[in-house]
Amino acid sequence: MKKLFSASVILLMIGCGRSSSSDQQGGSSTLPVDKKWTFSSTPTWSDEFDNAGVPDPAKWGYDIGGSGWGNNELQYYTDRPENVRVENGKLLITAVKEPINGKEFSSTRLVSRKKADFLYGRFEVRAKLPSGRGTWPAIWMLPTDWEYGDWPRSGEIDIMEHVGYDPERVHISTHTESYNHIKNTQKTAIRTVAGAMSEFHDYRVDWTPYAVRGYIDNQFLFEHINEGKGIDAWPFDKKFHLLINLAVGGNRGGVQGIDSTVFPAVFEVEYVRVYKMNGE
Repeated sequence: MKKLFSASVILLMIGCGRSSSSDQQGGSSTLPVDKKWTFSSTPTWSDEFDNAGVPDPAKWGYDIGGSGWGNNELQYYTDRPENVRVENGKLLITAVKEPINGKEFSSTRLVSRKKADFLYGRFEVRAKLPSGRGTWPAIWMLPTDWEYGDWPRSGEIDIMEHVGYDPERVHISTHTESYNHIKNTQKTAIRTVAGAMSEFHDYRVDWTPYAVRGYIDNQFLFEHINEGKGIDAWPFDKKFHLLINLAVGGNRGGVQGIDSTVFPAVFEVEYVRVYKMNGE
């Protein structure tokens, strides 16, 4: 889900600099071995959304604003209860059609950055997706410290991505300097998920030093293997954080326009669970 940064984050990223692969440290440059890593049987971090009200501030923060987030999106992200709340054991992110700070819609982008950052693990989210042309929900991960430079050089992992004009076709993807949608080289897989917008489904990524593997309802769908070609192909050896958001329109979500009658549109999440990779 491209990169979606506020001006302040962009400035921070620019400050990080962008070096060539030859002078960057880190990143695997030797062919890795699949050690068949396993994961803890119980979550080491989770949110079951069992306390009504605002999302747990010890676990979640917010990206606020209406910069377009790199995709010409139409929403202004807030932390208001009109856009995000916990109710009846579920996280509800609601996109509302309303004039707000120069934008046509409001919504929320929830982030675990600096509250829960992860290096490897199993990430599982149970969610029911919003319906309607113009909606663009995503469950994904971004690097916390951008040590290899700005997007896509430091990487991105998309656990679940869906656009309302293409109903029930769910994407799992990764983006890197070598493999990204700008170059049309991104690693991605698509599955039709019957009932994605009327029922809850499990979206999962298993991230190890060898591969990022994606699953829907425990069925294997996606694989990006570490080819040992350095950070441009595999920047996934630094800490990442979780994001859950509902965008409106934009370069992807708005390809076929927006059906204003579908708003308010609600993205529901039943739980987020993270399992530690054994043998780190």
